[in-house]
Amino acid sequence: MKEALNFLRKNIQKNSNVVVAVSGGPDSMVLFSLVLKLKKELNLNIIGAHVNHKHRLASENEAKMVQKYIEENNAVFEYMEINEYTDDNFHEYARMKRYEFFAKCLNKYQASVLLTAHHGDDLIETILMRLVRGSSLKGYAGFSAITEKENYKMLRPLITYTKEEIISYAKDNNIPYAIDESNKEDVYTRNRFRHHILPFLKKEDENVHQKFYKFSKLLLSYSNYIDEIAHSKLNDIYKGAEIDILKFKQENNVIQRRVIELFLEKYYGDDLMLINDGHTKAIYDLIMSNKSNAFINLPDNKIAKKEYNKLKITKELAKEKYNLEFSGYLVLPNNHVLKEIEKSSDISNNIIRLNSKEIKMPLYVRTRKNGDKMFVKGLNGSKKIKDIFIDEKINLDNRDSLPVVTDSNDEIIWLPGIKKSKFDKQKSENYDIIIKYL
Repeated sequence: MKEALNFLRKNIQKNSNVVVAVSGGPDSMVLFSLVLKLKKELNLNIIGAHVNHKHRLASENEAKMVQKYIEENNAVFEYMEINEYTDDNFHEYARMKRYEFFAKCLNKYQASVLLTAHHGDDLIETILMRLVRGSSLKGYAGFSAITEKENYKMLRPLITYTKEEIISYAKDNNIPYAIDESNKEDVYTRNRFRHHILPFLKKEDENVHQKFYKFSKLLLSYSNYIDEIAHSKLNDIYKGAEIDILKFKQENNVIQRRVIELFLEKYYGDDLMLINDGHTKAIYDLIMSNKSNAFINLPDNKIAKKEYNKLKITKELAKEKYNLEFSGYLVLPNNHVLKEIEKSSDISNNIIRLNSKEIKMPLYVRTRKNGDKMFVKGLNGSKKIKDIFIDEKINLDNRDSLPVVTDSNDEIIWLPGIKKSKFDKQKSENYDIIIKYL
């Protein structure tokens, strides 16, 4: 662990307060032990922050184990419990709550460093998952060893180590740790990558994690370079709250895409999670279209409006037809959300379970078209969407704005909140996609 210790020496100032995220697993317990080694040398005040997710019976004992280890080593123990969860994505909600807690700890102790135990295997899994789901250039890079935040920096000293190396170090140095049994279940996407893809890659090359780390750093360097250029171009292209389309078209396609992303960041700020690749592409297509006057719907009742050689975003809801690609999360013009989730017990029309082998990916969400038909689940043959709306007593004024989910062959697979098609799977059947309508 010499490399990790040297990394910490280089990136933590003497006489400082540091917050360490300690889950109780081998990764975080090893990380905490490494920081302890530098406590005296750097005169550190160490805060161990533990979140009890209350999701497993063993979590209570794990919390006690973590507290005992931290306090026995004369460090500060900070603790939080998550007692209630939303009914969609457990991992995403838990992650949000964890980092809210870590931010509070950083603020409480005026700490400028947060340490997390993400390692080389985590990086491989993250990169592969984003490649499959789709992301940006920076997203495809996974995560970096150092992430600069507004008031602190996040350090990941174990990014060059494998899970096996970390567990071996813990055993050799008698560091206590717990194993989360839920990590053995294939129900979660990350676990499937971990159990089935990683072993194959490591069999091909035992140092594959180093190759992925090199790949990640390369992508991040390219992304940072593009950002520098895009920011300088934005000052010329974006003036008076409008994009100058003539100047925009003079730029390289890569810069154009990043300029649109920066343009959206200015409008959405903290709500940027509402925006995805589909919106970026839709704005690009709008700019490049031959139409002099046109607009598209955006989340939060906004529209992107093209007026000759200018593009701007305004706060008004346009009743326009849309056709958006779904890549895991999509805010619809009717302010509802479509979201891919890991697990759910819901069987209502707000949930659909799909087998990607039976449909043509990716999925799209659009408004209805004349003559639309769907093979309704439980019925023999197809039924017109118009007739489904009539049967369900959908108000005539609302029908044209309701989402219709199709595959890439324009086969209708779902009317969210209304009806599901024959492609919907029972909980006992084979499926690899779960989407929820919120």
